[in-house]
Amino acid sequence: MNQTRVFLILAWLMVAMLLWMEWGKEKAAPPTPPAPTTALDAATAVPDAVPAAAPAGAGADASVPMPTAAAAPVAEAAVPAAATAARVSVTTDVLRLVLDGGSVLQADLLQFPQSRDPGSAPVRLFSQAPGEFYAAQSGWVSTAASAPSHQSGFVPAGPEREYALAPGQDTVAVPFVWQGEDGVRITRTYTLTRGGYAVQVRDEIANDGATPWQGQVYRQLIRTPPQIKRGYTRPESFSFNGAAWYDGSYQRRKFGEDYLEDGKVDQQTANGWVAMLQHHFFSAWIPEGGQPATISLDAPASGALVRELGAPLQVAPGATGTASARLYVGPKLVSQIRAQAVPGLERAVDYSQFSILAILGEGLFWVLGHLFGLIGNWGWAIIGLVLLVKLVMYPLSAAQYKSFAKMRKFQPRIQQLKERYGDDKQKFQVAMMELYKKEKINPMGGCLPIVVQMPVFLALYWVLVESVELRHAPWVGWIQDLTARDPYFILPVINVAVMWFTQKLQPAPGMDPMQQRMMQFMPVAFGVMMAFFPAGLVLYWVTNGALGLLQQWWMMKRHGEPAPRPTPAK
Repeated sequence: MNQTRVFLILAWLMVAMLLWMEWGKEKAAPPTPPAPTTALDAATAVPDAVPAAAPAGAGADASVPMPTAAAAPVAEAAVPAAATAARVSVTTDVLRLVLDGGSVLQADLLQFPQSRDPGSAPVRLFSQAPGEFYAAQSGWVSTAASAPSHQSGFVPAGPEREYALAPGQDTVAVPFVWQGEDGVRITRTYTLTRGGYAVQVRDEIANDGATPWQGQVYRQLIRTPPQIKRGYTRPESFSFNGAAWYDGSYQRRKFGEDYLEDGKVDQQTANGWVAMLQHHFFSAWIPEGGQPATISLDAPASGALVRELGAPLQVAPGATGTASARLYVGPKLVSQIRAQAVPGLERAVDYSQFSILAILGEGLFWVLGHLFGLIGNWGWAIIGLVLLVKLVMYPLSAAQYKSFAKMRKFQPRIQQLKERYGDDKQKFQVAMMELYKKEKINPMGGCLPIVVQMPVFLALYWVLVESVELRHAPWVGWIQDLTARDPYFILPVINVAVMWFTQKLQPAPGMDPMQQRMMQFMPVAFGVMMAFFPAGLVLYWVTNGALGLLQQWWMMKRHGEPAPRPTPAK
């Protein structure tokens, strides 16, 4: 098989793979779930997920986390959720949250506008809006005592209903309290820090009663799966949307009909975490202390749920106990995620479900981030990355273009063989391979760099789609968002021109007319496909192609003098 056929196959395989990925996304698009009609309805639609006190026999319902304690349940007084759900707002330089003690009901990311339009509202991650229900919830369950749930029990510990980070202040704390009838008091404190998206949630249990108290803390993320408009012009449709967790290894499950494809997860782990991922942003409960916990996945009426249920905690009379976790709610900023120092959490920046591409993507972003630190512009950093990749791959590309040059040099002799054997393709192929062997030409020599570069291309594709650091990041002139398509298709047109000139320099020994027509169509096909890719990716491909074109032209000039055509015998 000659080099041109290999290139053609690889190119069409890449196109087919991308089309298959998009078809899979369309096929797996989740149906519209029943949306709560009001914020209060949304809050009260969740009780079946975790009751304040698990009734006897509830273990048959897998959506209810059952404590391991076998003591008889104690019924909690029926208190309407709205009666105790006094809401408190807290604002820092990067977050604005609305809390009711058991839940984080609303989260606005103040540094991330929804669009580039002036005055655009910030991205709202947690919401109570109809059809967009999304919340972080936490409470306690106990079979032998009363306990507060995420629905009721916690009330503000002070008269304040609005908190804000004052100038010169690094942290702000928002306290809530629950008082049980048996002398047990739980004080919950949300602590936010300047510039941070990780909220410290600390529960301190004080037992002033006469009997031991035992309970288990649960923390869960629940949301109505978002309705994402699919298409090549919408980068968010290419990103993973679903639940993720860490139980010793990174696991994930996308929203849709197959959310519970392998059943409800019920996994014991230590140092685990649970998260909900979407394009550029995510939320995660990160328990502290390394205590064993149970991770579960469920699909209640409200949509999709992922939960972490802590180990039983017993507090003796007169003693205290604590349970702490961090709630990360914000963008997929690599620096902030690494600062959490949690195993596997960096995979929340979901470059790929394939480990090799994920590792390669992390490496490429590391290089890209350092280049940005030196240059200060993500577009020029991408161009710098191309230069570095070219330098690393120079030996391979030099061998590729040298092979092209030698094949082009002997193009007249190959054409003569084709004329000699006419339609006998088998004899022509045998004669051509003998010529390659005699002149020490490797027809596959130009393929290896293409094969090696494909994983780099795919990994960089996911880096540019997934990296929130590049969101709304400008390059020059008309490119004001490297993660969106080129609005005027200038880069895709340049890409078509570069591919066309590159194709003219490449030899095509023994190519039949059908293959020639297909090859002539390739630049246009790639140009149409690239027109809807993120501008940063097209910038990478154009720069890589232009440098390759220059390198190939130089190698052709240096090694590609035409071989003397054999003189016909008289």
